[in-house]
Amino acid sequence: MNKIYVFGAMAILLLGLTYCSSSKKAIAAAVPKTTYAATLAPVIADKCSPCHIPSKGGNKKAYDNYANVKADIDEIVRRIELNPTDKGFMPFKKSQKLAADTIAVFKSFKDDGMLEN
Repeated sequence: MNKIYVFGAMAILLLGLTYCSSSKKAIAAAVPKTTYAATLAPVIADKCSPCHIPSKGGNKKAYDNYANVKADIDEIVRRIELNPTDKGFMPFKKSQKLAADTIAVFKSFKDDGMLEN
């Protein structure tokens, strides 16, 4: 009789663990990926303007388009992670780094595969 209870308890436990891992996968799949158009372009418009936005009078390399950002993402991330006293620090003429969550958007864009839309 005890063997039946032990077997039943183990079966229930295994079934429960199977569903736990499936729910974690479902949650991970539900997290949207960072894309240029939906996520990064608004951050660039806010934080990199006017210098990198030609329509606002910028004369630096334009980051208001996907192709340039995709090509330069490693350099962009490197420069925004520098300290304000380091040569090449961005954003230029600012005395503080971008907020950590803003820098994370650039990193997520790269990590998520640099998707356009």
